[in-house]
Amino acid sequence: MATMTETPAVVSTYSTSHDYHAEANVLSGDLQRPIEAKIDPQAPLSLNDRRGGHFNRQIEDFSIQGLISFTRGETRVSGARSLKNKNWVTLSTSVIEGLNVFEVITADRVVSQVSTDHAYYEGNVPQGHVPRVTFLGTQFTNLRVTGVPVTLKLNLGICGDLPANGRSYLEDPDFLGRVKAQTFSIANAAGLPKELKDQYDEKLAHVESLIRATQSGDQSSREPITCSVVQSIELNLPGVQSFGNLLVIPDFGAVALGELMIRETIDKLYNRPDPYFELTGINMKLGCLGDGTTQVATAAANGHTKP
Repeated sequence: MATMTETPAVVSTYSTSHDYHAEANVLSGDLQRPIEAKIDPQAPLSLNDRRGGHFNRQIEDFSIQGLISFTRGETRVSGARSLKNKNWVTLSTSVIEGLNVFEVITADRVVSQVSTDHAYYEGNVPQGHVPRVTFLGTQFTNLRVTGVPVTLKLNLGICGDLPANGRSYLEDPDFLGRVKAQTFSIANAAGLPKELKDQYDEKLAHVESLIRATQSGDQSSREPITCSVVQSIELNLPGVQSFGNLLVIPDFGAVALGELMIRETIDKLYNRPDPYFELTGINMKLGCLGDGTTQVATAAANGHTKP
C-alpha cells in the first residue's frame, strides 16, 4: 500500500509555481514463450501535482510460474522544496531484490534512481525550466549471468552539468557529443549482431541529426534520445559478448543495462522545453529460452515550472 508523508509548504510572495512529476515500477514486460503473459507494471507509483509529498509502495514474492521472479520490490516518488535554496526537487526510485530471469540473469539488488532539481527564480526568466539531473543511488548488487559475476563501470554523470543559457539537453553539444561517442562505439564494435547494429546505426543517425540541428539553430526535432549510465561491462563467460552497456547472451537474448531515455515536450505557452528522464536498470529482449521483453527497475522524473 502506498503511504504519504506531508511536505511543509514554503511560503512565497511570488506567483512562480511548480508541478512535480515522477513515476516508478519494479518490473514490466510482455512474455510470449514458453507461456504468454502480459507483465503489468509491478508496484506502480506516480506523482503528478503541485502539492508534492512522499509516497512509497512495496511488493513481495512475485513469480511468473518460476520463469521470472523477485523476492521484494519497492518504489518511491517524492517532490519537495529544498530548504537550502528553495529549488523544486523531484525524486523517483525503483528497487528490486532477489531477481531471477530464467536462471540466467540474477541479482541481489538493482536500484534505479532519478532526481531532478529545478532552480527557483523570481519572475519570468528562461532559467529554471531545464533541471539539473542526477542518478546518484543507482546500483547493481551481485549481478550475475549464469552464476558468473558481472562487473560494471558506471558513469552517473552522463548528462553532465546543467546546459548553459537555458538550453535543453537535446540542444546541448557537450551532452550530445558524449551520447554520440557512446553510441558510435557500440554501433561500430566488431561482432555486434546485425539486428543490434541496425538499431544502433539508427540511434547514431538520430544523435547526429540533433547535433546538426543544434549547430543550425533548428529546434523542431524533439524525438527521444537513449544512452546509458553504464560505461562498460566485464564478464568472464565464454560465448557472452559485451558492447558498452549491452550483453549479448547466446540462446537467451540481448540485455541493456542502465538504459536512459530523455525526451522533451514543448511548453506552447512559453515555448520552453520540459525534459523527462527515464532510467531502466535492466532492459531485456529475450529469444530462445524464452521470447518477449522485460524491463527491470524503471524510474522517471521531471517537473514543470510556471511562469
